[in-house]
Amino acid sequence: MSPRVLILDDEAEIRRNLTFGLTQEGSTCTTCPDGISAIHELNRSTEAGEGYDYLITDIFMPDIDGLKILKVIKSEYPELPVLVITGFGNEVLEATALAESNTGFLDKPFEIPELVEALNKLNPGATTAAAGEIADDAGESREVISSYITLRIGDPSRDMEIYKELYMMPGVTSCDAVRGDVDIIMLVQAGSPQEMTALVEKITAIEGIEVVSQSAVERPKLDRDVKEFLGIYQKAVKAPAVENMPKLSGTKSYVIVDIDSESIQQIFTTLFFLDEVIFCDVIDDGSRLIGIITESGAFGKTPRIVEKLSQIDGVLRVKEASIIKLMDF
Repeated sequence: MSPRVLILDDEAEIRRNLTFGLTQEGSTCTTCPDGISAIHELNRSTEAGEGYDYLITDIFMPDIDGLKILKVIKSEYPELPVLVITGFGNEVLEATALAESNTGFLDKPFEIPELVEALNKLNPGATTAAAGEIADDAGESREVISSYITLRIGDPSRDMEIYKELYMMPGVTSCDAVRGDVDIIMLVQAGSPQEMTALVEKITAIEGIEVVSQSAVERPKLDRDVKEFLGIYQKAVKAPAVENMPKLSGTKSYVIVDIDSESIQQIFTTLFFLDEVIFCDVIDDGSRLIGIITESGAFGKTPRIVEKLSQIDGVLRVKEASIIKLMDF
């Protein structure tokens, strides 16, 4: 039986050349121009019992870079042979790719015999092998109700007193003092709408504060395959980053991103895979995203990330609120 090869590259000419060359060598090839379509194809083929014997992927893709795709696929199909190809390689990229099991690395340009030789060096495997258990959907499987609340403090002399009271309040998952249009951004959780109402009333009753907004966290409207992919990546990469967030050096900020809700899948996945974005949630009927970004280095670099977010198609406006560290716990 001829080997089945999935080729992932955003350049049509490369996809054609690889398909032609590998077909001449006896392989059956399927091509995908971006990460999302590759995710769909992997899931479709696995469910159909077809699977793939090799994956060839470029690193720099228009939506999800090949190294992130590699990490997720390896968590599901650890034995699948993967060959990473790139025209912009360096020692760091090569070392990162080769750190994954049964993975090869090949610099462009190359000839088909070199490609075949690189594939033959990998151990045989396939995506028809039992895949790992699907992770929770990118932070969306919530047994509790979550809401973001923004506050202003009317009495500056009571800033620390109010902040400590909010920080220690049951049901408050996070509480951050920020620089921006508001003074505090909180994430609160409750077991029912009634409990959430009672919690908000308790917060509102604190003397000297004004509740500016309350926005429930919603499930992003994403295709099933994309949800599964994000869920796996969330468990493997994002969750450890969030756990280590207090240890991250550099500036951290909240960003509130107004979006075209019709483009939520493309925007949400793009933000999700930006290394500077620690996490993001959907609020306000899918018209807004909120999350935390970070960048190591000198103070003042964060606006560059805001500029990057602003250039994503479908993003209407990006607002930043820098986090102020008030206490060490």
